[in-house]
Amino acid sequence: MGEDERPAFYALSSGGWRDYWTLLHPPYTLWHLSYVAIGAALAPRVNGRWLLETVAAFFLAMGLAAHALDELNGRPLRTRIPAPVLKAIAVVGLAGAVSLGVQGTIEVSPWLWAFIVLGGFLVVAYNLELLGGVFHSDLWFALAWGAFPALTAYFAQTATIRPDAAIAAGACAALSAAQRVLSTPVRRLRRSVADVSGRLTLSDGSVEPIDAGTLRAAPERALRWMSLAVPLFAAALLLDRVWR
Repeated sequence: MGEDERPAFYALSSGGWRDYWTLLHPPYTLWHLSYVAIGAALAPRVNGRWLLETVAAFFLAMGLAAHALDELNGRPLRTRIPAPVLKAIAVVGLAGAVSLGVQGTIEVSPWLWAFIVLGGFLVVAYNLELLGGVFHSDLWFALAWGAFPALTAYFAQTATIRPDAAIAAGACAALSAAQRVLSTPVRRLRRSVADVSGRLTLSDGSVEPIDAGTLRAAPERALRWMSLAVPLFAAALLLDRVWR
């Protein structure tokens, strides 16, 4: 599978273990798990165990369950993973995330039940486009994949929500919204557009051809850099807490 034929810049050739790598959306999954670290790092005191368990819960819910449901809903990544396997991944992922959350309701706060119910609903409603796709929008992506992980991680550390955590969640939502603005046209070019042709005529009279790769280049480079920047920022915040 050539560069122009891949459904995502991180997708590998279809078949075998490569399909499972592609299913994970590795750069995006790491990016959104970084919001968990950012939210936790804002707590007055970081509990390492709760941070690891929150990261694990979001990996199971977002990295596994959400992506498996998304692939079931139209095969956007063109994997060959059998539908029963995708369903099993979704069920196991959600069940694992809920189990970790239930433990938190016992040891941290019963209010975590609200986060568990909302998180489970968002995973299913967004990725299966329930209720006519009302939850499958740029706004809900920003809230569910950006603000929600940061707020949940902070609450798991403190059993409360302070203004600084809400502001950080807003920043994570804004970053996720920017991701969506960049990735939506890229996905369309890779997955839905059969051909692009045209040209740019510059002011000096020179002509440059336009194809799908030309249109994808800038937003994909931005996405690659952002998928590196956010995890590095999250790591810096956590290291600062360790060494402070």
